Amino acid sequence: METTQLQPKLKEENARLKAQGAQMAEQISVLQQQVDWFKRQMFGQKSEKQLIDQSHQPLLNGLADAPLPASTQEVGAEVKAHKRKSKKQLTGEEVNDTGLRFDDTVPQKVIELSAPELSGDNADQYEIIDYKETTRLAQQPGSYTVLIYRRPVVRHKQQQTVTHSPAPSNVLEGCYADVSLIAGLMVDKAVYHLPLYRQHQRMHDCGVQVSRATLINWIQKGVELLRPIYRAQWQHIIKSKVLAMDEVPIKAGRKSKGKMQQTYYWPMYGEDDEIAFTWSTSRGHLHAVEQLTGFNGTLLTDGYSAYETAIRKLNEQDYSIIHAACWSHGRRTLDKALTIEPVFAQQGLDYIAALYRVEAKARQQGLTAEQLLVYRQKHSEPIVTAFFAWIYEQRQRVDLLPSNPLGKALHYIGERQTELKVFLSNPNVPMDTNHLERALRVIPMGRKNYLFCWSELGAEHLGILQSLMVTCRLQGINPYTYLVDVLQRVGLHPASQVEDLTPRIWKDKFADNFLTSDLAG
Repeated sequence: METTQLQPKLKEENARLKAQGAQMAEQISVLQQQVDWFKRQMFGQKSEKQLIDQSHQPLLNGLADAPLPASTQEVGAEVKAHKRKSKKQLTGEEVNDTGLRFDDTVPQKVIELSAPELSGDNADQYEIIDYKETTRLAQQPGSYTVLIYRRPVVRHKQQQTVTHSPAPSNVLEGCYADVSLIAGLMVDKAVYHLPLYRQHQRMHDCGVQVSRATLINWIQKGVELLRPIYRAQWQHIIKSKVLAMDEVPIKAGRKSKGKMQQTYYWPMYGEDDEIAFTWSTSRGHLHAVEQLTGFNGTLLTDGYSAYETAIRKLNEQDYSIIHAACWSHGRRTLDKALTIEPVFAQQGLDYIAALYRVEAKARQQGLTAEQLLVYRQKHSEPIVTAFFAWIYEQRQRVDLLPSNPLGKALHYIGERQTELKVFLSNPNVPMDTNHLERALRVIPMGRKNYLFCWSELGAEHLGILQSLMVTCRLQGINPYTYLVDVLQRVGLHPASQVEDLTPRIWKDKFADNFLTSDLAG
């Protein structure tokens, strides 16, 4: 009798333990996936390049007529031997017998060495017929020069008046820093991510006594001179037909004792290889609405919902903005599911890899916009159609739990189907925002060095400086040469033509006859 009464309780307890065990197994699976992801970030391969698995290739057969590159058709494909470039191919560079390469802008110092045969009793039996040169690259710990402008003081013999010529004008009035030093501080800070306190230490080691507050003051005044140029560049970026936008965090300003405030840069990449790092105290959509005011075109972003909200609000104000989504972000969601669902996640990655192979072949052919549109519709559109059919089929599975990374990936991609297809109808829209992510890399690189910006104004100034410095790199301009010229020219240039000083136009108008510091003269 007692056994009969215990059976329902035992069954109930058994069911509860099974449910608890299943829940714990699911949690362990999720935690294991997170541990594997962290291990990969620390010790594994960072590249998103996919190795082609031939077992999944039948899924893509017949989707497009575009043949796969030869390197992916056979596992044992032959690789051509590396051919070293000859020294004659290195045009515009000096090459010596040790292999050191340098151009004419690098200072050179010749050290004459004597031959022991030319001294002594038998010196008259030897003569010099040639010279043998060995080149070594040297460095000074820090190179600072004090410029002394020595001006004559003259006296009129009859009138007994004393006069002297005025000192040359300086970029910052009343400042004893030359334009070369201000430009050098900016370049070291923004391009080489050297914090001002380290620059201050280097100057101290070189015998220059300047307070750190003075360095900060110089940087702030110099950036304010560049602000109109930054605004002109941002206004030109807004006129782009295709605009890429993202957000990246930066600590700036004190939030409370021992804590810094979390703020964000919103980099915007235009179609003429220009970038603007706009700054905001939040990650909300209001900043995106403010920065995109005046833009009409296609906005390429990741899957962050703030962009969708901003586009909807702007379109309600009679703007015409089309939202395009990044395929790389969708691919990353599938990549995170490889550990839990290796077969199905790899199938999705194979579809996306096929799309990128089509894009690579189109770039190799150098197609025009019209030709690229036809090429994408012929080769890429069948793959996209099959891919989203596969996405729909996988989302019908009942065995995918909400915490499963594959389920999250399928939901992420499926909800952005329309945005991911925009590149098929607009040849000027790239498949991803990788070009923008490469450009904004200076911010996370800087965070590893200076960690944070002490003030919100400092974060805003850094965004202005990085906008011009990164654009210089994109335009193939030396950032130091650009700053030395522009800091001297901005006070003399007409305000109505300030756009001429942006790196894009400066390269054509002033790069061949740029202004230099008196140090170079």
